[in-house]
Amino acid sequence: MKTLYRRTIKLFTDRQVWVRQITVASAASGTAWLIGNTFIKSGGVVAAIVCALSIRISLYKSVREGFGQIVGTAIGASVALGTVGIFHLGFIAVASTVLLCSVVARALHLGEVASVNVPVTALIVIGPGVSGSTAVHRLLSTLVGAGIAIVFSYFSHASTPKGRTEAAISQLGEDCAALLTEMAEGVVSGYDEVTSGKWLAKGRVLIEEIPKLRAQALEAKRYARWSPMEEEDDADALYISGVAIEHTIVQVRTIARALFDAAVSGENFMSGYGELAQALLETGSAILTKIEYIELHSNIDQIDNVAHDLRLGSRLLAEHLFDLAGEVNQDQLVRAVSIVGNMERIADSLDESSPALKDVKTPGEPVHMQILEVNPLQQGKRWRKKIIRLLKVMTGRK
Repeated sequence: MKTLYRRTIKLFTDRQVWVRQITVASAASGTAWLIGNTFIKSGGVVAAIVCALSIRISLYKSVREGFGQIVGTAIGASVALGTVGIFHLGFIAVASTVLLCSVVARALHLGEVASVNVPVTALIVIGPGVSGSTAVHRLLSTLVGAGIAIVFSYFSHASTPKGRTEAAISQLGEDCAALLTEMAEGVVSGYDEVTSGKWLAKGRVLIEEIPKLRAQALEAKRYARWSPMEEEDDADALYISGVAIEHTIVQVRTIARALFDAAVSGENFMSGYGELAQALLETGSAILTKIEYIELHSNIDQIDNVAHDLRLGSRLLAEHLFDLAGEVNQDQLVRAVSIVGNMERIADSLDESSPALKDVKTPGEPVHMQILEVNPLQQGKRWRKKIIRLLKVMTGRK
């Protein structure tokens, strides 16, 4: 019985973040229902639905989702009342509502989230008993649900956006170092195509984590712009560290690909090559040291020393490889030398000295994930020009 109890408790203690999020979401939806029913006639259900749809794992995302719900409800309510007033509630009204809402969302350049919310909230509005007052009540309920979601989302995480970004960078850095260590051990003991294929698969998994890291770093950066609890300069520096770990992940995956290609091609002198294994170990150790400095907010000079040592190690490896120029297959030698280049780029990412990190703009959040794909000011200018052009046509002016 005690064993079963411990296993049950462990199921929740091992998933503390998830448990916290679903608990907060449940409490938020219940609160939205209570407040909605208290202050708005029959507003509890709509408020709870909107709250459950809007609450996300972070304050930034909940604000974004809540805004999408508000915009969607405002447009949906207007379109729904118009179509129901003309066609009455039925097949034509429902089909026309969804069609017109989608057209309006497209015309306003709403993002994917808000574009979905527009027809959904419109259908909620034209539910049984639709009228002008009912539509207003449901609109107010939507505002309540979105507002409650925004408030409760602050408690979805125990850490701040900055803390979550640091944790994500640390985890990915540790994973990179672990993979490099695994590859080093395989190289020194001798590896084959199957083993190197597993390394490459792990490298691909790391690549898939980059969009999540970028979104988290972007959240921390934007959160610091309006929150007095965070320093904007610290968030900007952490964002660059996130970009640096992205570059590191790509280089580690490329190393895994080079080792795999060498195993497939045959005449793999890198298998059992101790100098290469040592260089990979040093690279993994350097990444771990950089992660420790980020966690401890240590002096940048210490990170510079780590990067300098790694560059020195890569040059020593290059010298060893050039000594083998007349003894080994040239294609395999080129692959080995490419690993030296990967180590150099990792060193550039460690001390964040590469222009590729700061001088090249990193893409932000995908356009389709934004609430407004086009800036509202730009939209206003476009619509103003269209209206002026239309008025000129109607009045016969050129």
